[in-house]
Amino acid sequence: MHMKYISSSSTASPSLLHKTGALIVAVAAFGLMLMFSAVLLAVLLVLIVAGGAYLWWKTRKVRRMMREMRAAANDAQANRDDVFRGEAFREESKGVVIEGEAVRVHVPQDGSQR
Repeated sequence: MHMKYISSSSTASPSLLHKTGALIVAVAAFGLMLMFSAVLLAVLLVLIVAGGAYLWWKTRKVRRMMREMRAAANDAQANRDDVFRGEAFREESKGVVIEGEAVRVHVPQDGSQR
């Protein structure tokens, strides 16, 4: 049995018509890829914004609680600062400070020492 092989490739270079057709197909493929990537980018952007809005909405109570706690802490700090700046505190806190430790010396009102 004898088999005959038919080759469709020729050794001649492609014609100008083939080159033009390949260029048109390549430009069309590039245009389609660009269009789909723009659509994909728009869809991803919408999903990200929707997810951020959802998280913002769901965490509103936590943010409110954090603001209230921060305000309460600031008020408490301001009250402590007022107490520490007061004259009564300065008179009570006379003592000896040695290496970062405070020692309060109590002197009775009658002048006697224990």
